Amino acid sequence: MTSGPLQGLKVVEFAGIGPGPFCAMVLSDMGAQVIRIDRQASTAMNPAVHVDGRGRRAIVANLKDSRSVEACLALCDQADIVIESYRPGVMERLGLGPQVMLARNARLIYGRMTGWGQHGPYAQRAGHDINYIAITGALADIGPRDKPVPPLNLVGDYGGGAMMLAVGLLAGVLNARSTGQGQVVDAAITDGTCYLTAILYKLRALGQWQEQRAANLLDGGAPFYDTYRCADGNFVAIGAIEPQFYALLLEKTGLADTLTQPQMDRASWPQMKAVFERTFASKSRAEWVRVMGDADTCFAPVLNAAEAAMDPHNIARETFIELDGVHQPAPAPRFSRTPSAVQASLQGDAARETLVDWNVDAAAIDYLLNGRASDQPH
Repeated sequence: MTSGPLQGLKVVEFAGIGPGPFCAMVLSDMGAQVIRIDRQASTAMNPAVHVDGRGRRAIVANLKDSRSVEACLALCDQADIVIESYRPGVMERLGLGPQVMLARNARLIYGRMTGWGQHGPYAQRAGHDINYIAITGALADIGPRDKPVPPLNLVGDYGGGAMMLAVGLLAGVLNARSTGQGQVVDAAITDGTCYLTAILYKLRALGQWQEQRAANLLDGGAPFYDTYRCADGNFVAIGAIEPQFYALLLEKTGLADTLTQPQMDRASWPQMKAVFERTFASKSRAEWVRVMGDADTCFAPVLNAAEAAMDPHNIARETFIELDGVHQPAPAPRFSRTPSAVQASLQGDAARETLVDWNVDAAAIDYLLNGRASDQPH
């Protein structure tokens, strides 16, 4: 039985990589029915391995075959949302662009997930997360003083891309339900990443941000907001920004009589950091966990993935789950009345019931489930 606040929402996902699949996973975990159209059987996601492909009804379609395209259009006629992640112009060349679909399904929200966006001088360029966040100013602010460091693909692909797309799609659905009119959601990772940096522009406007990495409050410049290596080579994270938390941190570390400079004296930060480095290097991470206990020092051990699964807080909240033997994050956030859940993934003929429920005509169903699939658009 499907659960979640998005029960009844119908989504068609044209299979892509990165933020597109993650956005579709979020919608599925929240209860939406997501049908993913894979471009060839050899590239179809195995949800047991591809965590971001979980919870889908998957079919295979050759998007260069006119009958497959017509069958896909018949499917999208019944959808609330369509998600595609191709370069600008690809879906139009296939006959699956938003103009065609909105003419057939006026309430449709057509989500377009790209790195550079649908227009602009870079729109047709190849790229990945690191390139997209590079032109936003975000990458320049992340890392040690000597070089920017890519923050995995969390800031661009998933933060500025997938999550912004999900918000845009759901906002579009709300508007369509009140107006009867759908629209296109152009979600560019460059736009979304810029949006996420709003607080940095606030700090700049207040004169509280220097254009140098590891020199500011939140980028590792502050001695009380950084990570420190312990005696065993593991790390701890400190985020004691507020004065009362900082005072307690000094008490717990035994530095109250040593670090007497004002907390926000930036000129003293390098000296203060050196003292913290020596202090945390004097004990193991486990020892510091015991020292800090439950005190409000804004302290936490830096855990790897295996350790995170065993953390008592994560265990208590069931933050991780296991599906088909694969350890992975549980759906988030938590809903009190309509809890999210990972839906069963259905492939091939197992998806027929869903297509029937969507009122897709029998001919289109047969072609979607039995039609030939081959070339991948790019």
